[in-house]
Amino acid sequence: MGLTVNVAAQPKGAIYPSLEGKRVVVTGGGSGIGAGLVEAFVGQGAEVHFLDVLETESRALADSLGQATIPPRFHAVDLRDPAAIAAFFRSIGPVDVLVNNAGNDDRHTLAEVTPAYFDDRIAVNLRHMLFCAQAVVEGMKAAGGGAIINFGSISWHLGLPDLVLYETAKAGIEGMTRGLARELGGFGIRVTCITPGNVRTPRQMKWYTPEGEAEIVAQQCLKGRIEPRDVAALVLFLASDDARFCTGHEYWIDAGWR
Repeated sequence: MGLTVNVAAQPKGAIYPSLEGKRVVVTGGGSGIGAGLVEAFVGQGAEVHFLDVLETESRALADSLGQATIPPRFHAVDLRDPAAIAAFFRSIGPVDVLVNNAGNDDRHTLAEVTPAYFDDRIAVNLRHMLFCAQAVVEGMKAAGGGAIINFGSISWHLGLPDLVLYETAKAGIEGMTRGLARELGGFGIRVTCITPGNVRTPRQMKWYTPEGEAEIVAQQCLKGRIEPRDVAALVLFLASDDARFCTGHEYWIDAGWR
């Protein structure tokens, strides 16, 4: 009989002194994995700025963390707008850690794809990552280094159905990560990619019946559900100085699904 991971347990996470006081930007930070990332960086004493278009959820998250040593700041930014991206980064100054988490996995068939929908999905899932990275690079160069962490997905590795544009974007993120790591490594800037499996978030639970969820767990080596805090633990490590020689690669957190 296989061991089932106790997902109700709250593991005592690591504290990274190198993250204290660092300016961290998390895109798509208002809900799901992004909210877990915001909470985790706030817990490290970082100065966290998070971007989202979900204002109600985002303001509730910021309020819930309002008593932190450095409360997070929410910014309503539509990442499909490169001018809005540039204006946001000018407004906050140099950034130490950029976490490109934002994305949207709306289902679609090939027959439903139009040129306008293609452009919108690429803007939502890929293009903003490049322009966010572009916006932080000069500040990181001046500081002698920094960390850019992009979010990929297991979906295109598995070839999941009804996600062709999402999977196209997520495959591109891995290529972009490697290209940026090579271009920016000489300045001490590390660029990595997180590849999550199926993470238990309210949005993901919309797509799965209990039977479908059990099927995914059955295919994993570890028989438990990945939570946002598990993903955040990996992101914290890659953002910290402990990962000073980690760059140019994907780091998987999928419980051994693939």
